[in-house]
Amino acid sequence: MLKRSILFIAVFLLLTSPILQAHEGMWIPMLLKKYNIADMQKHGFKLTAEDIYSINKASMKDAVMIFGGGCTGELISDRGLIITNHHCGYSSIQSHSSLEHDYLTDGFWAMSDKEELPNEGLTV
Repeated sequence: MLKRSILFIAVFLLLTSPILQAHEGMWIPMLLKKYNIADMQKHGFKLTAEDIYSINKASMKDAVMIFGGGCTGELISDRGLIITNHHCGYSSIQSHSSLEHDYLTDGFWAMSDKEELPNEGLTV
């Protein structure tokens, strides 16, 4: 029975994989209007190319920043909340961890501004 299930799943994946297509690649933001935006909107994307990247007005490009000297971060609140990838904040998380508080394993959630843990020297 197990072999039959595995065979069914394998055949199903083989037959449906041509249907699934990723639109991959490194898209150059300033060239979205010329090459990509029409296809993106055809697939349901609601923003314009100018909303994503504009030299002369505020756009999504302005919400992306350099975090810690080499990673990207995104500003997601009017109070300065920034998100980034885990590996970008790893050393800062590690510096606050101890045997009693293993934030790398257990995570950390500040319920107020006073509970936030400062990261001296970290720049954005």
